[in-house]
Amino acid sequence: MTVNESTIADETDEDEAPAQSRWAPWRANTALWVFLIDIVVILIFGALSPDHVFFNSQNLTNIALDSAAITLLAAGVAVLLGAGELDISIGANIILSSVIGGKVMFAAAGGSEENFGVFTDLPKGIALGVVTTLVCGALFGLVNGLIVTKMKVNSFITTLGTLGIGTGAALVITGGGNVQGIPFEFQEGYGINTWAGIPIPFIVSLVLIAIIWWLVNKTKFGIHGLAIGSSREAARRAGIKIERNVLVLFVMVGFVAGIAAVLDLARFTSTNVGGHETDALAAIAGAVIGGTALFGGKASITGAFFGSLLAVILLTGLVILGFPPYFQSITIGVVLIIAVFVRARSWALRNQT
Repeated sequence: MTVNESTIADETDEDEAPAQSRWAPWRANTALWVFLIDIVVILIFGALSPDHVFFNSQNLTNIALDSAAITLLAAGVAVLLGAGELDISIGANIILSSVIGGKVMFAAAGGSEENFGVFTDLPKGIALGVVTTLVCGALFGLVNGLIVTKMKVNSFITTLGTLGIGTGAALVITGGGNVQGIPFEFQEGYGINTWAGIPIPFIVSLVLIAIIWWLVNKTKFGIHGLAIGSSREAARRAGIKIERNVLVLFVMVGFVAGIAAVLDLARFTSTNVGGHETDALAAIAGAVIGGTALFGGKASITGAFFGSLLAVILLTGLVILGFPPYFQSITIGVVLIIAVFVRARSWALRNQT
């Protein structure tokens, strides 16, 4: 009897083991779970909103526009976090880059205060303004990277410092106001334009996020970045050029912030020097919620996309239900804490088993 019971137990274990191994990858796929949470939250807000206005095509278009920049930022931040570094200055980068780029665009297009809204060379102005904004974003990231790699200052302290410097510089340049007079043609042709009903800025972000995913998962550069985040000493012994890789990562994140600045100019035809305070929080929260390790070694670009999209969905839904928009910070903070707590518990349980 004992032998039979033992045999049955062994057979049961052998039957259950393959089933567990089949489902294990799905249970561990954070991006998938966050995607499902996004769907559930959308359905909840759709059911609770008056006349189901959440499902209105205009509202969905606004969600796509609102998420275009933050999902792209989250993808860029995820790569940096995967290498064990942090950038909390991306909001200041967006503000400063958009201010400088906006001024260049206005001047190069032949704009003037006397004939406001009239431009003598619109294509040249838009082209130079966009290029200037992107270059400023990349240079901001370069400064961060040089301070971290050459001066050996911790990335949190570095970007905390450049956060204040960048914001202050933008306010000095503008005198505390916003840069106005960005051509409406830029907004109509790109900022709020759609293709097959989908906002063009959102499509551009999806393409760029796909490129970032490819860099992380299919190139040596991405693999080396994760190796640096896992163990710098092991990466150094393997011959990986740590300083160069980290510097390039900071420039890349700065360039992504420059793209977000272009999106800002195109959508609103002005800068927003008083905004973007929560951009870094939202991007980091989205990346971590989506499965990126906060202290390096793992980066989920797909998860970062769905995690940051969750923040936009929550904000939009809360506003439709009558909550003030500044509930965004509270909501993102709570979701971030819960996500990190759940991640820590899951790792603890996995190690125990």
